[in-house]
Amino acid sequence: MGELTEEQKRLEAHYSKEKDWLKWGPYLSERQWGTVREDYSSNGDAWNYLPHDHARSRTYRWGEDGIAGISDRYCNICFGIGLWNGKDPIIKERLFGLTGPEGNHGEDVKELYYYLENTPTHSYMKHLYKYPQNEFPYDRLVDENKKRDENQLEFELLDTGIFDSNDYFDVLTEYAKADGEDLLIKISISNRSANSAALKVLPTLWIRNFWDFAKVSEKPVIKKEGSNQDPYVSIAHNYVGNYNLYFEKPAHLLFTENETNRTKIYNEANDHPFKKDLFHDAVINSDYTLAEGKDQGTKFAPLYELNIGPGETRELKLRLTANTLTTPFDKEFDTLFSDRMNESEAFLKTYVNGNSEELKEIQKQAVAGILWSKQYYNYEVERWLKGDSNESPPPVERLKGRNSSWKTLRNHDILSMPDKWEYPWFAAWDTAFHCITLALVDSNFAKQQLLLFTKEWYMAPNGQIPAYEWNFSDVNPPVQAWASIQVYETEKKRTGKGDINFLKRMFNKLALNFTWWVNREDSSNNNVFEGGFLGLDNIGVFDRSKGIPGGGVLEQVDGTSWMALYCLNMLEMALLIAMEDETFEDMALKYLGHFVFIAEALNNIGQDYEGSWDEKDGFFYDRLILPNGEAHPIKVRSISGLLSMTAVLNIKKDWLDKLPRFRRSMEWFRKHRIENTKYQVMEEYAEDKDVLLSLVPKKRLQVMMNSVLSEQEFLSDYGIRSLSKLHEKSYTIGIEGVDYCIDYEPAESNTGIFGGNSNWRGPIWMPMNYLFINSIVEYHDYFGDKVKFAYPTGSSNMLTLKEISDELSKRLVQIFKKDDAGNRPVHGLHEKKYSEAHFKDLVLFYEYFHGDNGRGVGASHQTGWTALVANLVDGMS
Repeated sequence: MGELTEEQKRLEAHYSKEKDWLKWGPYLSERQWGTVREDYSSNGDAWNYLPHDHARSRTYRWGEDGIAGISDRYCNICFGIGLWNGKDPIIKERLFGLTGPEGNHGEDVKELYYYLENTPTHSYMKHLYKYPQNEFPYDRLVDENKKRDENQLEFELLDTGIFDSNDYFDVLTEYAKADGEDLLIKISISNRSANSAALKVLPTLWIRNFWDFAKVSEKPVIKKEGSNQDPYVSIAHNYVGNYNLYFEKPAHLLFTENETNRTKIYNEANDHPFKKDLFHDAVINSDYTLAEGKDQGTKFAPLYELNIGPGETRELKLRLTANTLTTPFDKEFDTLFSDRMNESEAFLKTYVNGNSEELKEIQKQAVAGILWSKQYYNYEVERWLKGDSNESPPPVERLKGRNSSWKTLRNHDILSMPDKWEYPWFAAWDTAFHCITLALVDSNFAKQQLLLFTKEWYMAPNGQIPAYEWNFSDVNPPVQAWASIQVYETEKKRTGKGDINFLKRMFNKLALNFTWWVNREDSSNNNVFEGGFLGLDNIGVFDRSKGIPGGGVLEQVDGTSWMALYCLNMLEMALLIAMEDETFEDMALKYLGHFVFIAEALNNIGQDYEGSWDEKDGFFYDRLILPNGEAHPIKVRSISGLLSMTAVLNIKKDWLDKLPRFRRSMEWFRKHRIENTKYQVMEEYAEDKDVLLSLVPKKRLQVMMNSVLSEQEFLSDYGIRSLSKLHEKSYTIGIEGVDYCIDYEPAESNTGIFGGNSNWRGPIWMPMNYLFINSIVEYHDYFGDKVKFAYPTGSSNMLTLKEISDELSKRLVQIFKKDDAGNRPVHGLHEKKYSEAHFKDLVLFYEYFHGDNGRGVGASHQTGWTALVANLVDGMS
């Protein structure tokens, strides 16, 4: 390794506990309203219990939200941006979007904002928000989307025309840390209009409200200090410490309390007028008497009244610090900002390896997004079920309702979120994928995230890992072991040393989770697994999580493939550990045995069981087993069947040389299973060579690869589709008098399964493509250049598996690159706007992508697992 950058030195100082560089960060959610943890209804209707219209007036229990915001790691003290263009009915202090029931394709944020830069210690952060100068079309967005059905596009903010004449402000918020508890803040507002425009800016500081829910020893306070000519505020908080917020002189100083306006929400009398929404009334009515007549509270904003000329930029400076300063905005302020920006760029060069400036910028914004998507997450299920001492008890129905069996779950951590607006709660398998990108820049944080899900306040006593907030008991794919190896290898590649202790800690706890899977998801005890939902929403002809037609059992190729991959991951972890600690060699043997039996079952090996492989079609299909024993193959050619190809491990000869007991065990399995098997799990076995363990035999792999690489099936110009294009002709199966069908849907979902906001019937999903690419590389590691395929199928272009992995990576990266006309496929619906000067360099990282043209679909800011594009660029270089 070369000389450490300043950011790397900060990381080392933090993880060695020399200095807490991560006490403050972008931990503020972008949506707290409409979440399960804020829902205290009897019927579990989270969207309507606390809607957007209540959010400005009603105190949250479990967190806070804001625009371009920061907080301490426990979200006690928060800072965000408030704006008013003089025309909106409310201040813009949180992002707006549709609830799940309102959107024709589920929930969706209706704002334009972009994560531009961030470092792992958040020593420098940059965020862009585009705010219209004309009245924000709240009602029109709701009404128009309500009119549209599932076969129509979503109606987006750009579709309203409000940005057509460039009558908007670019609000650029930047943070730079002078120290762990000294944050410099700069807000730059640029008028993109041809006309002058007025704007009121409220950089807002507030304290999370605990006192209304339970007894506190001392209520925190924000208090006016200094003179009228040179004011600042102090913050006294028992849990966080004492801070000062310095700011340039504003037009007004506004104070209120972060407390519910009970008159507005419940039609009850308020005990005082200083409520959470007071600033809305003061600013919109231009009456500051009440808010200025108070000199302390738990919510504060200096109000700036700006009139900005066409093309002009105005800058505001603030400083949140534990220090007492006499000149907070001297030359040092600008010097520190400049230093942190330069240090961010220097750190960027340690992980940004794209061979063009465009690729480097894609990597930079992808990593910025995943770092900005860190969020404080607080949810204590038992307390949530019972209620708080200062509040009325929740409805009794809750005690047997959603998540009621998860009383041990007590989350109080900084987590990597899929999307801080649409998914402001963790999803276990999403987080595992996030960690692979996080490991590029902060492997310690990546390891901590994976370890969190094995802690007793996450993992259930029976070994189940909680899935996601709407239903912790749902089943996400078990990818934690796979992600752990990826993080381990990434760190080893970058530092020269892998963290075996991390692997040990993960292995020991995941062994419990593996046992939970084996005991729960293989009801027939035949090594073919069910699993239900498994994260793939509407992948099947019916909802796999809500009861199987005819009261049968669905034996899933994806459930079985995930378990086979889990076996190989645990096996690989055990082998890596065993080379330093021989006691783990026995565990390697255990997972080898599991894998052998799963592979035999899926491939129709045993004498008493019919497997999932269809020789005529050359594909693995799910099978519905009815109570009378009838078996019906569900002949859907989907990513569920392709997942069988991901369970592959090439065990190196030098590993086997170091682990002779394990080698002997493999030889035993080969010798004693061979009489009863048609398919050898260890193909082409030789003592002096590597050994390939694969769920799919070589001959079947070759058949399936022809489907994967066929542009008439799975291969798109932008990656691997989740459903074969052959299903443009609808597939239908009749089960007990009911017809179930599936069609190729390359973009938004046409079904309402799981809310209709995620679609696995044709689009391209980055995490699955990343998993496939890694598996293809693993096959090449064993077969080398001996095995080649036509790419695409039917062409004369013969490529090795490694070359194919590179080509697939290029197709995925192509989603975000400009084409010859200067358009990025990801922005396909709004090419004209994204070709303009102040849009052309901005990239959004969507949840998934159109199977034919690559445009972004679903959540527009799911940089979580879509940030894997940064790893793909890294691997291409």
